[in-house]
Amino acid sequence: MIKSNSPNILKEIVDAKKLRLVEAKKKFALSDIEERIKNSGYPLNFSGNLMSNQIQIIAEIKKGSPSKGDFNLQFSVSDLAEIYSRNGASAISVLTNEDHFLGDINDLKLAHEVAYKSRIPVLRKEFIFDPYQIYESRAYGADAILLIVAMLEPSHLTELMQISKSLWIQNLVEVHDENELEIALKCGAEIIGINNRDLRTFNTSLETTSDLANLIPRETILVSESGFKNKIEIDSVKKYGVNAVLVGESLVVSDDPGKKLRELL
Repeated sequence: MIKSNSPNILKEIVDAKKLRLVEAKKKFALSDIEERIKNSGYPLNFSGNLMSNQIQIIAEIKKGSPSKGDFNLQFSVSDLAEIYSRNGASAISVLTNEDHFLGDINDLKLAHEVAYKSRIPVLRKEFIFDPYQIYESRAYGADAILLIVAMLEPSHLTELMQISKSLWIQNLVEVHDENELEIALKCGAEIIGINNRDLRTFNTSLETTSDLANLIPRETILVSESGFKNKIEIDSVKKYGVNAVLVGESLVVSDDPGKKLRELL
């Protein structure tokens, strides 16, 4: 199911997530999740919100990370979603992973409830490998989900993308190198996320985006993820055809996330 050559941190996260999923499925059967979906509205257009002449910002809500620990956020999930919505975010990413990022599936619901009022789509950023997680994402308000090529076999990636499509959820398909990019494109990815962070070393380099961007078809939506702290860095990737950047840590640790977000636009 999970690639044998995946970075160790991905294997560790997935092993922990498998245990979490066992408990989730006991608490909410798939039939219950499907019933909840029937009573919800259609997802918003995630890719449509990223298309502009200017680079758009996907503002992320994350409570911690394996490399940095607990961020000790000054603002609640709902408050951050409101701040992002009022200060120019084109989409909001919510990290729901419990054990390594201190998130929760209910964070997705809280962000959705705020962002939907402003017609701002929400991305569930999670380590997704089980179809149940896609149904769960839809039920809790996700308009798009993250799928990571580094941890999924191509056939598995294709299966998850097809399930997403059946639920009107879009996929941000994340790649780290040329081989992963080739797999993503062959599987039909329409939104590519280039992660500038090496998952084996945790080092971040915007050169990852510059190295891969010219290999991506022009009609594909391109998102550059990680490593952005200021407007200069964001402007530096515009020439590579980047449609949006995903910014997390520099926003959530700021004393004034709204002001910081405006500075990045």
